[in-house]
Amino acid sequence: MAASDTDALPSLQNQERSILLSLKSISKTYVTGDVSVPVLHNVDLDILAGEFLVIVGPSGSGKSTLLNIVGGIDVSTTGDVFFQQQNLSEFSEQQLTRYRRENIGFVFQFYNLVPTLTARENVIVAADISADPMSPDDALELVGLADRANHFPAQLSGGEQQRVAIARALVKKPELLLCDEPTGALDLSTGRKILEVLGNLNRELGKTVVIITHNSAIGKMAQRVIRIGSGTIAETSINPQPIPANQVTW
Repeated sequence: MAASDTDALPSLQNQERSILLSLKSISKTYVTGDVSVPVLHNVDLDILAGEFLVIVGPSGSGKSTLLNIVGGIDVSTTGDVFFQQQNLSEFSEQQLTRYRRENIGFVFQFYNLVPTLTARENVIVAADISADPMSPDDALELVGLADRANHFPAQLSGGEQQRVAIARALVKKPELLLCDEPTGALDLSTGRKILEVLGNLNRELGKTVVIITHNSAIGKMAQRVIRIGSGTIAETSINPQPIPANQVTW
């Protein structure tokens, strides 16, 4: 899955895409005692099936809260979330757990691997709770780690650990990959490799990929960029010429 200078993602312009997930008037306020902290304010957003979307914003802008609501980790204070026409806002905790397990693959800045398990075993953990997983070895192959399957996290570089985390998310065959600062703990060269993997999964497998980041440079490889600030969407733009991951720089 090596990238070349021509391995940019196609633009969304002139492409018909169905809506995979839709946020309608989403607001979120956290309440601690007598203190209320509003985080999101009447956010409307459609995520299209098969797109590569980057949501950019500074720390405290509400982007992680937005990702958690999309992923069913958190629930909005007001508004509705529709996934394939199902209203997640009406789901019970058990239904949300099933939604996360069957439809969402999470990739975080810190890899959250079990240190006493090998790469393959870390992926198997996710496969074991999935209804119809792919082979863990196939998932590791897709991220270029077939030859590192029997290594423990301490024996892997940071980039390799992040690729194991992607394989763990991918093994469930999710509809949507949600990535929270997936390159935040990595240097430029390693970060490019992670973006390359995510771009390949989108382009070659048709996975819907959403990345949230403070790093606006990553948006240059996206098909669409959402800029969020102070809990609202400040700007939405379609990228007419996404660049390959190996040309992203910061």
